[in-house]
Amino acid sequence: MKGYVQVYTGDGKGKTTAALGLALRAAGAGLKVFIAQFVKGMVYSELVSMQRFDDLITLKQYGRTCFIDGEPEQADIDAAQAGFTELSRAVLSGEYDLVIIDEANIAIYYNLFMAEELLQLIDKKPAHVEMVITGRKADAKIVARADLVTEMKEIKHYYTRGVQARKGIEN
Repeated sequence: MKGYVQVYTGDGKGKTTAALGLALRAAGAGLKVFIAQFVKGMVYSELVSMQRFDDLITLKQYGRTCFIDGEPEQADIDAAQAGFTELSRAVLSGEYDLVIIDEANIAIYYNLFMAEELLQLIDKKPAHVEMVITGRKADAKIVARADLVTEMKEIKHYYTRGVQARKGIEN
């Protein structure tokens, strides 16, 4: 099976959720999945869920806390760089059929790693590896290189009315 490159981007809710849905579908078919979450370092409900599939799904976080409203600190950059190294090893190993790089677009936007580094990894990935790249503000070079791009567009969101993230729904 040929692996393609998918990008889920845009300001709407659902990018990570769509990618994790694909991970569940892949695991249900017996495929091995590697999920690298950049920028995120907090405990989210999906971490607990994915542990139930630890024989097929590996999820690693390469962030500390969410700094999206500010600027990354050196520790954020260091975590992302170490994560990108581990991600690269996982991709190039050929062990995984699906690799999800969650919040990679934001990581690139904040210069935690460069779009060129991700493009080089895409070019080196084994042919069977499907790659999903998520996050707002996708770099134009990543979009151009992808085989499938989905933009999540926010039409309306209760967050604008002060609703905080709810356990099991948004986190």
